[in-house]
Amino acid sequence: MIKLARLCLLSIMTVALTNGGALSQTQRASNEDACVRLGQADALLNTTYNQILRGYGRDAAFVRKLKIAQRAWVAYRSAQIEALYPASDKRTAYGTIYPMCRCLALAKLTTSRVEELRKWIEGVEEGDTCSGSIKVKH
Repeated sequence: MIKLARLCLLSIMTVALTNGGALSQTQRASNEDACVRLGQADALLNTTYNQILRGYGRDAAFVRKLKIAQRAWVAYRSAQIEALYPASDKRTAYGTIYPMCRCLALAKLTTSRVEELRKWIEGVEEGDTCSGSIKVKH
């Protein structure tokens, strides 16, 4: 429970600092801001994923396996959030801060996934012998 409290406090500080230090912001507004960030991260994930599909569209085996990997990642992300917040009545267990903490955790996981996927767009340096399906930079 102490780790959860620290995570939530860190999340509040992050939101406050990115909002110009506006600590007087309501919890509802903080929740909404965090969920807007999640929406932005999800939009970037979808854009990145679709860029990869377009760029590698001729490689049917890769596309099929990327789709499988992405579905598995979505399931992982949901399971990870459930492990972080396992209570069935989340509002009672984690309070009014729960929506903000959930959205921030989802946004962090989503941003990490975008960084993983960007390798297929940006490419790797020539000579990277373990790059697999990732194209070489030009």
